[in-house]
Amino acid sequence: MRKTGSPEDLSAEELRRLLVEKRRASRQERLERYRRTGRVVLVAPDVDGSPLEDMRSGDFDESAEDPQTPPSSTRRKRILDGLLLFVELLAVVGLILLLFNGINMMRELNDEVAIALEQPTLTPTPLIVSVVLPSGHTPPTSPEGARPNEAEIPQHLKPLVQSLANIPIPTPGPEQATRIQIPAIGVDAPIVQGDGWEQLKKGVGQQIGSADPGDKGNVVLSAHNDIFGEIFRDLDRLQPGDEITIYTNQRAYSYVVSDSKVLEPTQVDIMDSTSQPTLTLISCYPYLVDDQRIAITSRLQAGNN
Repeated sequence: MRKTGSPEDLSAEELRRLLVEKRRASRQERLERYRRTGRVVLVAPDVDGSPLEDMRSGDFDESAEDPQTPPSSTRRKRILDGLLLFVELLAVVGLILLLFNGINMMRELNDEVAIALEQPTLTPTPLIVSVVLPSGHTPPTSPEGARPNEAEIPQHLKPLVQSLANIPIPTPGPEQATRIQIPAIGVDAPIVQGDGWEQLKKGVGQQIGSADPGDKGNVVLSAHNDIFGEIFRDLDRLQPGDEITIYTNQRAYSYVVSDSKVLEPTQVDIMDSTSQPTLTLISCYPYLVDDQRIAITSRLQAGNN
């Protein structure tokens, strides 16, 4: 039987035991309430004086007896959930950046492929830039006889002419000119590739890089007028409408004379490429003087394309 009276009359041990009993009663009341609601099942009754009772007799946190999750565990779970959410957000952002970079790389690759497949429009240009018109030579009646007339070449361009003389002559193809006939002046001569000094010894020379007969462009042929057979001696007698026939290994092409000009040796634009099939014949002029050139321009006759 406990003593009754005011708390001042109780000893420290009695106050401690009274506090423990009040806590035990409060705990029993809560457990009873939890049992009624099905939240707690009593496994074994409390036994006074047990080691567990001794532990309860000390200080304790009532929140530890709450069957719900402790606050520290909840805090850790929230932190973990936050970290997982952050990692997921980073993964989504990384995936978006990866897709964006992939799209940009595909676009750049497509642009590079399109540029590689796009072929630029090529403008035909002469393979050889002429300094003076071909067939130039000194007259056979000059003191030193007939030889290439180097006096026609401007001094600063002589190295260029010497370098062009070493260009190899291409092998004739089936579409290149092989023979020329001009009935009006009795010409019937072979055509060789190249219009240098040695080539014009063999006949009529075709300028390297000029068009093939029948093609769009300018077929440029030259020959001497007073040496090596005098093939083009009578070019000045040709009249508009006269016919010139050029042969290849495959067929013959007919051209009709349209114009005749006397030019200075440096007027090389007469050999420029043309938009229509054209034939240009060139020789020294006048006969046994050879300080100028005569050029005959002809157009491809209809039906020869």
